[in-house]
Amino acid sequence: MNIHTEILKESDIEDIIALENECFAHPWPRSAFEEILTGTTAEYYAAKDDEGRLLGGAALFFLSGEGDITNVAVHGIYRNNGIATKLLEDMIEDGRKRGLTEFTLETRESNLAAIAVYEKNGFVVEGRRPGFYRDPKEDALVMWLR
Repeated sequence: MNIHTEILKESDIEDIIALENECFAHPWPRSAFEEILTGTTAEYYAAKDDEGRLLGGAALFFLSGEGDITNVAVHGIYRNNGIATKLLEDMIEDGRKRGLTEFTLETRESNLAAIAVYEKNGFVVEGRRPGFYRDPKEDALVMWLR
């Protein structure tokens, strides 16, 4: 499967919302994606196949020289195909071109598949946020790529 990433377009929003609804107990509202489209403090990266199908996505916020990666999601039927890795690689490369020097993200401590992908991409656990997630309540691991 060929995977490429592109920056969110308005025509992607419905597909992104469906992805969020599938993957997260508390998905972002439409307004969050519209804000990213019109703002300058973040980008949303959409992973697509050669036919233009949305496979996954993630957001990168630009915070004082650091990148905050959030809402990394891959449709269930496309998992284990390198999509999250491709998203991370492309986001980090783009972030570095924009002057970001460090990247952070949070993940549920039980999300072993995500942790493995993040570690494969050089992230290390540097902290914990007790009770950060809800539905179910769970600690977040704070990971950094420095």
